[in-house]
Amino acid sequence: MKTYFRLLSFAKPINKYAIPYIICTLLAVLFSTLNLALLAPLLDTLFTKTASTEVAPMPDSYFKIFEVFRHYTTFVSHEYGRLMSLQFVCAVIGISVLLGNVFRYFAERTMESLRIQTLLNLRKSVFNNVMNLHLGYFSNERKGDIISKIASDVQVVQYTVTGTLQVLFKEPATLISFLVMLFLISYKLTLISMLVIPVAGLIISRIVRKLKAQASASQETYGVMISYLDEALHGIRIVKAFNAVNFITDRFDKQNRKYSKISRDMAKRQQMASPVSETLGVLMVAGIVLYGGSLIINNQGEMDGSTFIVYIALFSQVMRPAKAISTAFTGIHTGIAAGERVLSLIDEKSQVMNAPDATVLTSFEDNIRFEHVSFSYSDKTILNNINLTIPKGSNVALVGPSGGGKSTLMDLIPRFMDPQQGSVLIDGKNLKSVTMESLRALMGVVNQESILFNDTIFNNIAFAKPAATAAEVEAAARIANAHEFIMNTENGYETNIGDKGSKLSGGQRQRICIARAVLSNPPLMLLDEATSALDTESEKLVQEALNNLMKNRTSLVIAHRLSTIQNADLIIVLDNGQIAEQGTHQQLLNNGGIYKRLIDMQTFNTDKEEA
Repeated sequence: MKTYFRLLSFAKPINKYAIPYIICTLLAVLFSTLNLALLAPLLDTLFTKTASTEVAPMPDSYFKIFEVFRHYTTFVSHEYGRLMSLQFVCAVIGISVLLGNVFRYFAERTMESLRIQTLLNLRKSVFNNVMNLHLGYFSNERKGDIISKIASDVQVVQYTVTGTLQVLFKEPATLISFLVMLFLISYKLTLISMLVIPVAGLIISRIVRKLKAQASASQETYGVMISYLDEALHGIRIVKAFNAVNFITDRFDKQNRKYSKISRDMAKRQQMASPVSETLGVLMVAGIVLYGGSLIINNQGEMDGSTFIVYIALFSQVMRPAKAISTAFTGIHTGIAAGERVLSLIDEKSQVMNAPDATVLTSFEDNIRFEHVSFSYSDKTILNNINLTIPKGSNVALVGPSGGGKSTLMDLIPRFMDPQQGSVLIDGKNLKSVTMESLRALMGVVNQESILFNDTIFNNIAFAKPAATAAEVEAAARIANAHEFIMNTENGYETNIGDKGSKLSGGQRQRICIARAVLSNPPLMLLDEATSALDTESEKLVQEALNNLMKNRTSLVIAHRLSTIQNADLIIVLDNGQIAEQGTHQQLLNNGGIYKRLIDMQTFNTDKEEA
């Protein structure tokens, strides 16, 4: 129940919905019960062959509801005749039905607003927290599972938990209302009948006992299945190129079958609860008809025929809210299991956060320093005791064998992650002492992979500066050598580029990314070599755009093609997480170390390709 009430806390402000819902529901239940109670005077009026010769006395308490109705119906019948009495009873029933449905409408409308508000707040909270998590979290989690939690699990919580709240208030209120009426008619018969209810509850509880565990397994399986789907769609070209369609479809089908089996088992348990409760209810009604009817036939009971018919009608309706409650308990296990998965995502804490006393960084004036920086993933050391200074205005390149720690070192500067040991400082200030937002505002980033969004070219360039003017966007595109090809597209800057920029070539996508970095005019650029996967013509255009981008800026470049960084002010060679060499291109060639070996390898490969 702790999970349930925490999920309800997202229905803020709950008082805005709870009080009107409670009032409207209670009134709707009251009038719904009266509708059945009014059957007694209706039957008396219909089956009494003559008008009342005397008016039934008014009872001393309004709780004796049947005697109250009998007083008024006999009064009307005595004064105005049976037809008028029938019209009076029908009018009262009509008004009662109308009021009951009006209040039921407002109760359901209020609950719908509560449901939507809960969904809004819950989905907002989980998505906001996901966006604030450190990058390392996404390396260890399946993207499909995260999507499943935000989309599917939140939807389950929306319909199950808030729907259960509705059932757990309305149906018990209805049940109590019916039971009160039954006790007013015959407390002895009602007490005997209620002995069966605990037995029914025990049977149903045993049926639904395993539902929570099954629901949790179902959601986890669904998350894995969505991950497989995402991977298959994202890598469809590779899947087909390597004739791996059968492997991918078999893997998805296996998970799909597992999910279907769990769903089938859950449905079997859920669907069993309703027939069981209904069967028990019918048996109880049959027993009451047999017992109560025998009393009336033998003139031993305190009820007349019309009152007994109302009693049977009321008791048959008792099973409806009882059945709804049992169904709600089968559903709540699914909602709680989904809710626990959603809350686990909300409770996930980022390992990179602003310090309480973090200050705003307004400029970059001097240098960036790494002091004894070490970083590890679990037991694997990525960076080991790095000491490095990047002066303002310099062009620094990071090179080295794959897995040497180049990307990790670069990711420490915008605080995508924090080192386990040592410090990274900007102008003498520890990065942990300044806000991440102000730090990142001083940087532009161009990755090896072009990260674009399914939107227009204009909006992709203006991504970090939504208020940018058309002139500013165009100026950035010209610096990135992108303006010409943009104008040749169907709608110019308003052309939609498709999912992940699929309508553009690799070189065009990279130039859009460079234009995006140029637009904010940052003093510091972080460039993960953007030309390694391009053809010669595109590489030339992109490299020229990168050169334009790095003018009058401090830049840190991860270089895969060493020919592109020969003019760098400082080249850092990383190997096994340590700085193996550093210096200019010519100095490192003269050293005859790792850098020269890498240069020779690339030169050999280039000569071989030309031959």
